[in-house]
Amino acid sequence: MNASLGRTGLVVSRLGLGAGPIGDLAISDGDAEAVLRTALECGVRVLDTAPSYGASEARIGRLFACSPHLREEVVLVTKGGYGVPGVADWTPEALARGASLALGRMHTDRLDVFLLHSCPPRDDLLDALVRLKESGLVRAVGYSGDGDGLAWAARTEAFDVLECSVNLVDQRALERDVPLAVASGKGILAKRSLANAAWNRDDHPYSARLRTAYPRPPELPWAELALRFAAHAEGVSCALVGTKSVERIREAVGFCAKGPLDRGREQEVRRTFAEHGASWDGVV
Repeated sequence: MNASLGRTGLVVSRLGLGAGPIGDLAISDGDAEAVLRTALECGVRVLDTAPSYGASEARIGRLFACSPHLREEVVLVTKGGYGVPGVADWTPEALARGASLALGRMHTDRLDVFLLHSCPPRDDLLDALVRLKESGLVRAVGYSGDGDGLAWAARTEAFDVLECSVNLVDQRALERDVPLAVASGKGILAKRSLANAAWNRDDHPYSARLRTAYPRPPELPWAELALRFAAHAEGVSCALVGTKSVERIREAVGFCAKGPLDRGREQEVRRTFAEHGASWDGVV
């Protein structure tokens, strides 16, 4: 099941791979490649990465170097504005050089989507992003983040794509910023769609939220409920799932393929957040 990514002209799969976990050097290059190849074999067509995701960009680049034809099957999303040696963060030069470095690391001649990565509102960086689009090196530009930065980005005409948190216990963007962004033609990528699997852990900001909102486990498996909600939430084009596991990506594809939650269950997820989440802003 595919969807249009706003006004970009890009077509995305409903499920995308958040490639942060495969950048972890604790897993081997071979295991990371297996996750990438499995995702693509299962119909995942969005790879979302960033320079701060360890070896993620380099591992994606090795995949494209070994199998150049796969590049044509992928909507490639990365981020920038920081982490360029010898260049101050959040400057036009950091954006331009960061995009160039990403192109080299990933063995590609263009970036489909290039996002400002969780920075405060910065109107002074918009011209640099527009120039990247005009150069042909970047097809669409946008913003990844939550809170005040996301609210600013939703109002900013220059942006084509927003990436924001959407899950069972992080729905603020769905209430406020996503409708505004979609109305102006922006595409929406939903990050943290599985709420970082906080039902299996106690050390994440989402863990306490889940205990409060869902004192008993739901009827559906946690991962299925979370993913079907996020991937098919109104306005969302693609939901991102980060994993190091071949089995988990296959499972996620299967859940997403089941389609949206039934209307009653979807409304219950929204009501549960409204009841418990008045103070729950987007987790940056």
